[in-house]
Amino acid sequence: MVNIRSIRLIVPLTIVQIVFLIIFGLKIEYHETAKAVDTVKPSTASGLYPMFQDVHVMIYIGFGFLMTFLKRYGYSAVSFNLLLAAFCAQWAIIVRAAISGNWGVGVMEMLTADFAAATILISFGAVLGKTGPLQLLIMAFIEVVLAQVNEHIGLHYLHTADVGESMFIHAFGAYFGLAVARVLYDEEVEKSRKEGAVYHSDLFAMIGTIFLWLYWPSFNGGAVEGDQQHRAFINTYLSLLACTVTSFIVSSLVDKRGRFDMVHIQNATLAGGVAVGTSAHMPIQPWGAMLLGTIAGLISVLGYKYLTPALSSKLKLHDTCGVHNLHGMPGVLAAIGGAVAAAMSSKETWGDSLYSIFTAMEPTMQNSTMSANVTEVMGRSAMAQGGYQMAALAVTLAIAIVGGAITGFILKIPFLDSPKEDTIFDDGVSWNVAEEGYPGSGDLPLNGKSYPEKHQEDTQIPML
Repeated sequence: MVNIRSIRLIVPLTIVQIVFLIIFGLKIEYHETAKAVDTVKPSTASGLYPMFQDVHVMIYIGFGFLMTFLKRYGYSAVSFNLLLAAFCAQWAIIVRAAISGNWGVGVMEMLTADFAAATILISFGAVLGKTGPLQLLIMAFIEVVLAQVNEHIGLHYLHTADVGESMFIHAFGAYFGLAVARVLYDEEVEKSRKEGAVYHSDLFAMIGTIFLWLYWPSFNGGAVEGDQQHRAFINTYLSLLACTVTSFIVSSLVDKRGRFDMVHIQNATLAGGVAVGTSAHMPIQPWGAMLLGTIAGLISVLGYKYLTPALSSKLKLHDTCGVHNLHGMPGVLAAIGGAVAAAMSSKETWGDSLYSIFTAMEPTMQNSTMSANVTEVMGRSAMAQGGYQMAALAVTLAIAIVGGAITGFILKIPFLDSPKEDTIFDDGVSWNVAEEGYPGSGDLPLNGKSYPEKHQEDTQIPML
């Protein structure tokens, strides 16, 4: 007998996947460097693929395992992460092709598809455990479109720089997810005893942290080349180092007993990668990258300690993974850092890279007799470019918050089967789970049956 809940998910998912297949069959083709006939050479695939591979690991292992900290939601966290990423990557390829008019697929398109998936996975963190799989897919379907439109506006109309996508991915994904979470707020979430970690679930989450931490330089530098890519690697590396040390320091300082908090170490240590994202390819100097990382570690830990509880109690904004502290505030910091760097830039200190980073600052020559030093007249000034960088942040936040709120109201449709009461933060709703080692709280049937007595309290698993 077919379960109604499964039909609600499987039927629309099947239809959408068939539509994807049809669109790919009718429109999508290989990139011109990958065609078997009339191939354009040379191909950049061999140079780009290592970057794509690193980002791929971040998306499917890093993000997936980072969200396994919930004691009863590990299956869903890592597996819905896989489903959402695969779904979003296909949809992003189609949406980006429709916007740009370029229907070819190469390694760069694979990389940008993974970037698009990252946006949705960040939003997933804000509503983790509080939404059903169908709700997540609908959220992803809408958000991919809005995120790509926002990025197109920022890059092609405002002509801003955001190499590590701290504005267009991290800030957008965080505030979109927070807006959805606010609209979907349910007081039952605050009462749930399942929103918590056990020893081994925090260890699994640290696996995600380490993978993200190791590969973040590729995330920030993968889309550029030459000296810009080299700087992106260096700046991201240094920012992460400073952020990690700062996170440990502040985590200990805010604890009454001077101990470290695993939530801080799992998340705040990564904030440096976000904070330097916008300016990663700019010559901000090593100390500048470290300063951004230091500030990011500070605000992230303080956010987890003080701001997240306040948002939940005062504004009824429940942020499961604390994406506001890892992606939201550091993303805003990155945007500010990029704007300051742009405002302070000059041809003398940045060289020719100034015009490759900020294309709108390049002088426009109207005739051969015009002086080459006409940036103030024909191109943007440094201060103006800084203003446009901040304008891109404002547009990003506006689209993310408004779009997220509207999406949240759509997700409240009863048919979409939002988790309620005992089904919040629980794998048992969507998965067949093993009875041994599954932390039970005695208030939900396991695989359709009542919990046996031995599962009335959280299972204690001996760690060897």
